[in-house]
Amino acid sequence: MAETVSFPVESPHGPQTVSLAYTRVGAGEPLLLLHGIGHHRQAWDPVIDILATERDVIAVDLPGFGESPALPDGLAYDLSTVVPALGSLCEALEIERPHVAGNSLGGLLALELGREKLVRSVTALAPAGFWTEAERRYAFSTLLAMRQGARLLPVPLIERLSRTAAGRAALTSTIYARPGRRSAEAVVAETLALRNATGFAPTLTAGRQVLFKDDVPGVPVTVAWGTRDRLLLHRQGVRAKRVIPGARLVRLPGCGHVPMNDDPALVARIVLDTSR
Repeated sequence: MAETVSFPVESPHGPQTVSLAYTRVGAGEPLLLLHGIGHHRQAWDPVIDILATERDVIAVDLPGFGESPALPDGLAYDLSTVVPALGSLCEALEIERPHVAGNSLGGLLALELGREKLVRSVTALAPAGFWTEAERRYAFSTLLAMRQGARLLPVPLIERLSRTAAGRAALTSTIYARPGRRSAEAVVAETLALRNATGFAPTLTAGRQVLFKDDVPGVPVTVAWGTRDRLLLHRQGVRAKRVIPGARLVRLPGCGHVPMNDDPALVARIVLDTSR
């Protein structure tokens, strides 16, 4: 079960209250987990038990995703709002400079947290922000098509599709190289999370101008990319390495855009190694 924490965030209209849902398990140094656009904290379920053997793991639903409510009126879903909100979350939970691992949008946020020196280490799995304009348009149009599909399919059909490997592939093969490994319950839940995400459209709009251009000095950084990523092609990892020359660039053989499902042991090892 998720817990919820609320905290004030500055806005042009004065302090506003932001609430975020999270789960917390394990013991050790704190590790914050951030999911991608349209997903929810359960994206990390395949690796969370491994990570929790060595870390105090906090998996968060980003604003307007999963069980976290939308941001208050007047707050944008951009980096200048969400990154400080995650810093305030850590303060509210009395976590000082956690390690952070993020996927896709979460990877971009993790790198921004590293650039702001709010975290001890960064593991970015297929992070957003290293695209060409053509690659960004392709990714966004693919995401919009996934969202439209999730909204148009009747729930009973989603449930029926999730019961077969072919159906799970039809619903999730854009983000998973091995969709058959995902449970029927998880596929239904994440399809409904994409369908119901109040933060999806404003987050996508805010992302249209995003390019990650700055180094992340003084913080251990690993950038990892699945060789079968169909959403953000793995050549973007080479660009990330050019922008962040001190980063460790790791290939994830046979993994798709959300590699935690495709190779949990490999992803967990990379996160733990980076956060030593």
